[in-house]
Amino acid sequence: MIISFAGLHGTGKSTIAKKVAEHFNFSYYSTGMAFRELAKLKKMTLEEFSRYSEEHLEIDRLLDDKIKLLAETGNSYVFDGQLPAFMLGDLNNFCILLTCDDDVRLTRMASRDNKSLEAQQKETVAREESERERFIQLYYLDILDPSTILKNFNLIIDTSELNIEEIFKICRIAIDGITRSMKEKEK
Repeated sequence: MIISFAGLHGTGKSTIAKKVAEHFNFSYYSTGMAFRELAKLKKMTLEEFSRYSEEHLEIDRLLDDKIKLLAETGNSYVFDGQLPAFMLGDLNNFCILLTCDDDVRLTRMASRDNKSLEAQQKETVAREESERERFIQLYYLDILDPSTILKNFNLIIDTSELNIEEIFKICRIAIDGITRSMKEKEK
């Protein structure tokens, strides 16, 4: 089974994806985590590495190719990132988009990263603009286009007013349902 979580930074996708992977005993892979590790190796901030990635599109392709290779193994995975829901196509069994009010997600990230709200906003806006431009350039894919979103996601949850346990419960119930449905189709 392949489950993909997407959403802008600070929507809760990594936290929820990890909980789902743990609950269902699936492997977990985060493109955001991989991107951060690459930035650290280059001794760059996320903002600097995002700008660097604009000139080195092979970085995105490398991350996306790794997701495809993992998904094709036949093992169960929970992917967390901007593109797995789009990149994996029919390999996905269930795609979940988490959304959130900008002020809530920026406050979450500032708290998590121990930054001022102003610094977090500057970094996040730059990073998200860079990602959006790269994804359009690489894949002709606008991750914020409503029609694209509706075509690719089975479940969309606004996390602005929900806590982690509430979000997880919604996801768990939905995934239990799709799992039952898949088992019935196999019979």
